[in-house]
Amino acid sequence: MSEPVSNPSEIIATYAAGPHQLETALAGLSETDLDVALSITSWTIRQIVHHITDGDDIWKEFIKRAIGQPGGEYTLAWYWQIPQVEWAKRWAYDQRDIKPSLALFRANRQHIAQLLAHLPDAWEKSLLVRWLDGQEEQVSVGEVVTMQAQHVTGHIEDIRQICQAHHLSSL
Repeated sequence: MSEPVSNPSEIIATYAAGPHQLETALAGLSETDLDVALSITSWTIRQIVHHITDGDDIWKEFIKRAIGQPGGEYTLAWYWQIPQVEWAKRWAYDQRDIKPSLALFRANRQHIAQLLAHLPDAWEKSLLVRWLDGQEEQVSVGEVVTMQAQHVTGHIEDIRQICQAHHLSSL
């Protein structure tokens, strides 16, 4: 993860725009459309939305902990030890309405963007992350915000591909 993070203002703007971009990608889709996937082994649009929100919520904790107690340690062993497909089942991604997840996603992004606007020194604060493979790395708030901004962008592209493949009316 340790690529240099540049232009925090632009990255924060991209990060903050994530919910709007996701909602735009979903505009015009029916409940039935949300249950369409690119292939039989890939996630549906509904599952992607819940995945984006849950991942963002998990990494929000990193950001707040790094700001509040820089230099500490952060691990997601509880999450990483189980495949994401299994979390999708355990958290009923295929059955739940996306509206609460979209509301949480928007609220979390607004909350973190506001926090970063009021604490400009937060960008460089970091925690030691223990990755699943045992590697340790100092990871900054800026790196996580960048990662999460890119995460939603990548999944919006997945949604676009699903819509295009199935001739759905979104985007």
